[in-house]
Amino acid sequence: MAGKKVIAICQSGGEFETDMDGTMSYIGGEAHAIDLDELSKFNDFKMEVAEMFNCSVNIISIKYFLPGNKKTLITISSDKDLKRMIKFHGDSVTADIYVMMEELVLPDVSNMPASRSSRTTLSEAVPPVDVLLAVVDDVVEGTAHPDISVSAPFDVVDDTNHGVVHIDDVHIEIPAELSPILPPVASNDDYKHAKGAQQWQNTITGVGQRFNSVHEFRESLRKYAIAHQFAFRYKKNDSHRVTVKCKAEGCPWRIHASRLSTTQLICIKKMNATHTCEGAIVTTGHQATRSWVASIIKEKLKVSPNYKPKDIVNDIKQEYGIQLNYFQAWRGKEIAKEQLQGSYTEAYNQLPFFCEKIMETNPGSLATFTTKEDSSFHRLFVSFHASLYGFLQGCRPLLFLDGIPLKSKYQGTLLAATAVDGNDGVFPVAFAVVDEETDNNWNWFLLQLKSALPTSCPLTFVADRQKGLRESISQIFKGSYHAYCLRYLTEQLIGDLKGQFSHEVKRLMIEDFYAAAYAPRPESFQRSIENIKNISHEAYDWILQSEPQNWANAFFEGARYNHMTSNFGELFYSWASDAHELPITQMVDLIRVKIMELIYTRRADSDQWLTRLTSSMEEKLDKETLKVRSLQVLLSADSTFEVRGDNMDVVNIDHWDCSCKGWQLTGLPCCHAIAVFYCIGRCPYDYCSRYFTTESYRETYSQSVHPIPSVDRPVWKDLSQATVIVTPPLRRPPGRPTTKRFGAQEIVKRQLHCGRCKGIGHNKSTCKEIL
Repeated sequence: MAGKKVIAICQSGGEFETDMDGTMSYIGGEAHAIDLDELSKFNDFKMEVAEMFNCSVNIISIKYFLPGNKKTLITISSDKDLKRMIKFHGDSVTADIYVMMEELVLPDVSNMPASRSSRTTLSEAVPPVDVLLAVVDDVVEGTAHPDISVSAPFDVVDDTNHGVVHIDDVHIEIPAELSPILPPVASNDDYKHAKGAQQWQNTITGVGQRFNSVHEFRESLRKYAIAHQFAFRYKKNDSHRVTVKCKAEGCPWRIHASRLSTTQLICIKKMNATHTCEGAIVTTGHQATRSWVASIIKEKLKVSPNYKPKDIVNDIKQEYGIQLNYFQAWRGKEIAKEQLQGSYTEAYNQLPFFCEKIMETNPGSLATFTTKEDSSFHRLFVSFHASLYGFLQGCRPLLFLDGIPLKSKYQGTLLAATAVDGNDGVFPVAFAVVDEETDNNWNWFLLQLKSALPTSCPLTFVADRQKGLRESISQIFKGSYHAYCLRYLTEQLIGDLKGQFSHEVKRLMIEDFYAAAYAPRPESFQRSIENIKNISHEAYDWILQSEPQNWANAFFEGARYNHMTSNFGELFYSWASDAHELPITQMVDLIRVKIMELIYTRRADSDQWLTRLTSSMEEKLDKETLKVRSLQVLLSADSTFEVRGDNMDVVNIDHWDCSCKGWQLTGLPCCHAIAVFYCIGRCPYDYCSRYFTTESYRETYSQSVHPIPSVDRPVWKDLSQATVIVTPPLRRPPGRPTTKRFGAQEIVKRQLHCGRCKGIGHNKSTCKEIL
């Protein structure tokens, strides 16, 4: 039985345009729709797409964007890719699919084996960013194995049926079908080409060699063993002496080093450098600890943050001749990330100082946090003065509320309030990191936002209609308006319909629903929902009960300037997606840097403008002006005028009102009003919303976001603040939480019955009766 279903909106024939922030939008072309579910096959889907656009199946490439990310196109090339796409859009009814026509190019394939010298080495390669999860990642992320604490080297034992990985005292069996996690042991020929290890062949020279510390000796010994392809084990290993022997049974290789008296120096006292074992051929699990792996990959990870464990395994095998397993590589990467980025745990503990520094370096900002009773992190709210000032001085009184799940180590959710500037660009106002998206957390977020925005002007919020938001907005921002997000309403409508509707029918209902929402007058709204009624009475009743006064233009009393959805801040959310793997203070600081760059760039761009309105508003006004030629204006002695074209409309220039509602809905004069202005000698610019002027736009970006100093060494002004401890939130274990059922206490446990002697209390395998 098929599970999740998605309507794929397949688009072709257009082209992508890239904005200054790197986000892409698809312009032009034609679109068709296909129903998909988890049982859909990629080849069938591709054939249907090719037939739909009348092209060869061999020349098309199918791509899509991840939700919240309009910068990177993901390719669908297999059944697994298709299922992932459906999974990623699990919260949406529709998914945008882009069909590209490509030239068919035959690869230049040689029958000769690849040269070893042509292999990509660890120091040279920067592997492509693989946005989709690899097979190995699927396996590991579905288990709790990566959370196992590892403090000793791994031993990998190859077997014909399954692999066994020993991690300290933990024994993990890996089924045969997952054996690709452990690649085959490298041959001697591979070791000869492990150039990365050749530099370590003389790290141990013999008796009398000195080292500054026990740690330095151990690291040198490890590199020496890797270079000479043998494994060793410690006989004695403490802070002042180390005795090591070859791991191969009967091999005489030995080394002993101890501290020189009255110093911290470690000196090699004894060494037998002779090996009688076969070295790398018969040994597995070289002394490649996770800390050693971290030291090797650190620089590479700095350049390529998406460096995957499976790529680490391949690169270290090729460069150093060492066969790691997946968990060694994963642990090594985690250590290297912590060394590069800092500790996740310490970042939470730095939050009190970090919030203080934000408000100190950016006066007028608000940064605050809360913890739970056990001192674990609960919520963090940040709004910079430059954002608050820009919103109050230059932006329309319109805020978009939305949340996006974070894929960080401790998960959580980003809540955000974004505005729209005079050029219809995203303007970030405030954001919060919370442990989960709940009504209580949304209420707290809005309380902080209220305290940061000293305004009595009624605001319009475009947000989901969930109960918590609806009540919080009306209680905290009294006199404001709540416009329901049309995207969420559409998904709820389709999700609540119980009948079996084809894709075509759903598409028609969605089109009529959007037409009803955008309809400026009640009569046109009614016509649209009557079309839905002809398809489904259930959908018609659902729409009437969904409070149209909160989403339909014909009845909405607030001013939302024709913005109908709350996902207006996708740019803002992409910033958080880029920073989700960073510790919380670094993630917030990266968002701060993005806001700082955005303000600076847009301020510099607007300095070049010579128009009275912003560029996008000038373009919209020009389009309305072109429609004036076909209109006839009947002059009047007062401020009311009759304008005739395809219809008859009434314009009141004193009230900035037209019966077509275009002027009121957008804030720009409609073509009817412009026709009146030309007849009476008025300037259309004088009747445009002040928020669309270049002057207001420059005021929006007039303030700057300032840098925040390092939070490594806090100096508390008040000693009582030093007692504030913030620990990481509890991590939810993978998988669905188990449900415990507690029955009545008097229920008697079923007793065992023996099949041999017919007795009770035991079974046949434990029966002691001799037949």
